[in-house]
Amino acid sequence: MQNAEVAIKRLCDPAFEVSAHYLISRQGQVTQLVDEAMRAWHAGVGSWCGKDDVNSRSIGIELDNDGTSPFPAAQMDALEVLVTGIMSRWPIPAGNVIGHSDLAPGRKIDPGPRFDWPRLARQNLAAPSNSRASPAPVDEGEFCKRASAVGYAENAAFKALLDAVRLRYRPWSVGPLEASDMALLPDPEA
Repeated sequence: MQNAEVAIKRLCDPAFEVSAHYLISRQGQVTQLVDEAMRAWHAGVGSWCGKDDVNSRSIGIELDNDGTSPFPAAQMDALEVLVTGIMSRWPIPAGNVIGHSDLAPGRKIDPGPRFDWPRLARQNLAAPSNSRASPAPVDEGEFCKRASAVGYAENAAFKALLDAVRLRYRPWSVGPLEASDMALLPDPEA
């Protein structure tokens, strides 16, 4: 969307069959569109932690961003305040604060490579990467197992899954699976 006003109009128009609980403008203005206790239509087809119908069990926050620009400090500040409040009202662990790219690998890519996940993780508002772990041997099956253990869909295509995990933890990485990618996700048997 061009800006927050255009996005709000679309999110409030029943003809588009899409909505969200909140939208945060680039300037940090938070607009509530749907009551948190009500279902919004923001996630679409996807899953997290083995559960489909993410719309029925989540609170959707849309960010006014073109997908290529950095997220302004005012917007990230407002997001931190909003997520802190939501997590105080609902039993949402940091590991379940996710982006569309996490719940729908290969189908969605937002919030995109410029989103500051480490900033949220430092505030315990999102899961940190496991990047301090020693690199693990490269093994596609083990990578998929680790990704599934933190919440990613078990049936996601490998390339889509690798791209989604990288968008979250190593957004500028390309190429085949590396030991550094393996180390991003904890070993569920460790």
